[in-house]
Amino acid sequence: MPTDPFVPEQLENEPRQLPNLAPGVKIPPARSWRADRPGDLPVGQPHGKLLGSPGPNVGYALKLVELRRDALVLAPHEHADDALAVIAEIAMKRAAEYGRAPVMHDVDVAIELLGYLGDADPEYVTWRVHAVEGAHHTYRERRALVDAIPIDVLRLAPSVIGEHVGEARQALQSGVPAPLQ
Repeated sequence: MPTDPFVPEQLENEPRQLPNLAPGVKIPPARSWRADRPGDLPVGQPHGKLLGSPGPNVGYALKLVELRRDALVLAPHEHADDALAVIAEIAMKRAAEYGRAPVMHDVDVAIELLGYLGDADPEYVTWRVHAVEGAHHTYRERRALVDAIPIDVLRLAPSVIGEHVGEARQALQSGVPAPLQ
């Protein structure tokens, strides 16, 4: 098979940059790169409503949530897929705040905050049923619920989250209006 004349047969025959420069010419140091092209984002991730919580392997929360499906205490007419979608989204945000992938503690915190352990008062459960309805189909509804949870509450350790569940649930109810019945 013929060899392309521009492909060296021996590694030592490869062209090198320095010998090809004119005498006295040196390679300048590399310039710093800036995101100044039209499609470039500024340094870091953008934050705001409906932008989500980027983090490493956040999709793993979907697998972890499925492992807790049977432990959820659902109200009548509440769909497990809606509940799991919101729980996963909260777990993703909590994990992203710590800069790591989701773990089971993130899922457990989300389940406790939303009252899926069966310990929530009936008024909150009624609100939750309407607020979570259709959430697995609608990104806006999930993000509105997740963004209403105070970040300080999400950063708490799982052992002390129970002491702050009441304020988190109030923040959820005041931050996200339930759909009209």
